[in-house]
Parts: sequence; C-alpha cells; structure tokens
Amino acid sequence: MNTNNTFPWVSFGEPDLNAIHSLSLTGVDMHFHTNHSDSPTRVGDALALAEKKGIGLAITDHNTVSGVVEAERGNAPVLLIPGIEISAWDGPHVLLYFFSVGDLTECYERHIADKKSSSPCLATSLTTPEIATFAEEYACVMVAAHPFGYLLFNKGLGKCIERQYLSSRIYDTFDGLEVISGGMSRTLNQKAADVAESRGMCMTGGTDGHLLSNLGHVLTCAHAETPEEFLEAVLHRKNGVMGREKNLVEKCVMASAMLPQYLPYTWPSLQVHYHQNLPRIRHGIEHYRKETKKRR
Repeated sequence: MNTNNTFPWVSFGEPDLNAIHSLSLTGVDMHFHTNHSDSPTRVGDALALAEKKGIGLAITDHNTVSGVVEAERGNAPVLLIPGIEISAWDGPHVLLYFFSVGDLTECYERHIADKKSSSPCLATSLTTPEIATFAEEYACVMVAAHPFGYLLFNKGLGKCIERQYLSSRIYDTFDGLEVISGGMSRTLNQKAADVAESRGMCMTGGTDGHLLSNLGHVLTCAHAETPEEFLEAVLHRKNGVMGREKNLVEKCVMASAMLPQYLPYTWPSLQVHYHQNLPRIRHGIEHYRKETKKRR
C-alpha cells in the first residue's frame, strides 16, 4: 500500500483494508452494479458484504436508480453514495454522484427515465453534452467512467476525444475521471490518472463490479463519515484511489454473468453498437479515400 498524507494519491494493488482503517480513512467502491440493471447481484447481498469488509458503496446501475432507493430503505450501516451510470448515446459512460438520494431520484425522473433506448442498460438518447448541461442544475459530482475503454466500443470519454469523436473541450464540463476501473488494463488506468493529474481533475476508483466477488477490490478513500463529507473530499482532491484490475478469468466470468441480461435486447443492442461505431467507420472510409488519392 503506497499512500502518504498528500492528496490526491493513486496506488495500484489490492486494497489493504487494515491499513485503510488504521489511517481513519473510509474506502468506498465507487462503481458497482446490481440486479436492478445488468448484474445478478442483489442489493442486500452487496450491502452485507460491504458492511463485513468495513467499506462504503456507490450503487451505480445503468440508467436507473431503483437499486439505490432499495439500498437506502435497507438502512444498512454502510456509507452509501447515491449514484447512477448514464450510458450516453454518443458513447461515453458518465457517473453522477449525488449528495442525497432525493436529488438523485429527482434528476433521474426529470432527465433520464424517459430517455432510455430499447436496450435500456446499454444506452440512452442523451448525448454527453446534454448530460453535462442538466448535471449543472444539481449538487453532484460528474465523473467519466473508464475513460479509455472498452476494447472495440467507444464507452470512454478519453477514447472518444482521442479519436476526435468529441472535442477535448468536453473535459471542462467534468469534475473528474475514474482513474482505476476494475475492468480496464493497468496501462489505460495509468493513462486516465495522468490526464486527471495534468488537468487538475478529481479522481475516483471503482470495480465496475457486477458480481459480488468483485466488490471492494478498488476503493476511493477519504477522511469522511457522510456522503456529503466524502463527495466534498473527492471534489477538492482530498482523497486517494487504490485497487487492482480484474484478471482475464475474472473478466470472462463477469461477462458470462452479464450476458443473460442482454440477450432479450440482442437486436436493439446491435443497433446501438452500430450507431456508436459509425464515427470509426466513417473515419476508416475517409482514411482509405485519402490513401487511395495519394497513390494516384
């Protein structure tokens, strides 16, 4: 565990819970999914394991808040950070963290509930700039999930900017970046941390977990006891992020567990992927035309 008294810090490796607790830090897995979206994990089971580990939890289901509402009603002695992961129509996944469940549900009902696509977990009709615009109305923290992921898909803000699908100016509308995502490679996570540091953005980390066994392997740490204190610490870069990425076996097991949630939406999911990959297709065609022209 490589930490110090200077915030923010990023430490790669399995979180040492004893060391975290000895430093009076609260560790929170800031990116976790439940069976209210595309995970088989029940809310109660996630809360019970978080309590056992002595960590907090941000339930960030795709385009829905019912898991957070269930968690709040459970009254578990766990630091619960109200959150949602919005799947933007233009590709990036956007994490919004709220200071209260009430603000989260109001935002959801006003701006997100009727914007889901026919594949509800995969995409909404909201673009990244549109999400940024309504997020300004609320006391919330806006973070780009897995900024340089995923593989063939344009689900990361940084990836879309690099490929010039989005302007780099969009960074200015975000509070922070997820600098350790359990689903990313070490190289891509380090890249996200470097961008966040260079731009003075706040940093968070989460497992992007869908299985109960994923919970707690990436933590955002701060001296805080309430959601308000925790999010204020993150906003002011008075926090640390530590954790490890999933190995190949863990990724395959998680993907297999998620697959049944998407099978009923196979055709609309393919349509979403086609739309979100159109910029890459157009770029490829344009590159081919330019190369062909040079040879003539």
